[in-house]
Amino acid sequence: MSKLEVIVLNEEDARLAEASGADRLELVSAIHTGGLTPEYQVIEKILKAVSIPVQIMIRLHSSSFRYSMDEVKAMAEQVRTIEEIGGRGIVFGALTHEGKLDMNALKEIVQTADGQSITFHRAIDEALDPAVLCKEIHQSELAVERILTSGGRSVVSEGIETIKRMMEVEKAGGPIIMPGSGLTVDNINEIHSELHAGEYHVGAGVRHQGRYDMAIDPEKVAAFKKVITS
Repeated sequence: MSKLEVIVLNEEDARLAEASGADRLELVSAIHTGGLTPEYQVIEKILKAVSIPVQIMIRLHSSSFRYSMDEVKAMAEQVRTIEEIGGRGIVFGALTHEGKLDMNALKEIVQTADGQSITFHRAIDEALDPAVLCKEIHQSELAVERILTSGGRSVVSEGIETIKRMMEVEKAGGPIIMPGSGLTVDNINEIHSELHAGEYHVGAGVRHQGRYDMAIDPEKVAAFKKVITS
């Protein structure tokens, strides 16, 4: 049975997603720029409002996935503060200017988040080769639990073959490969039959009218869960 992670922006989203059957939440702010670190007050409210795991975005800006060491230190401080208010999971990713894995940044954040569940986010889809970067994360032996990816394309349906390559790394003991981006109730059946992934990540695809300014639709969440757990 596969798990479903749902993007949430606020406490109302979080309560509704959990009640509708989500297995885990990804909490972000500024979703239209790809997601940034939420305010601590929002994080604290949501952690108290739900009982399912919450992965919290750690990202300072939306201009790129490249960070100076000062920015990495600032994000490490965010990780420490989030842990102090009860956070147990983070979402992070960083690349070099050449489109390769920024090992120094990842190491700093992973070590700071010691013991937390860590997702490497879709920065991997802007890498020169997502499958190679996936392998490097695995070989680094850093405690990255899962990788969120669309296979280097804008949506999962176009990145299927790369995702399959990445899933070979998972089968070899690497991080869980979690497809996400462009998943909807209309295409999840076909995509799941191709990938049989253990986890899926969905955002606008479970909202009314497929829009982030609309509420989560419990019927869509249920439809997703039915497909990936049957």
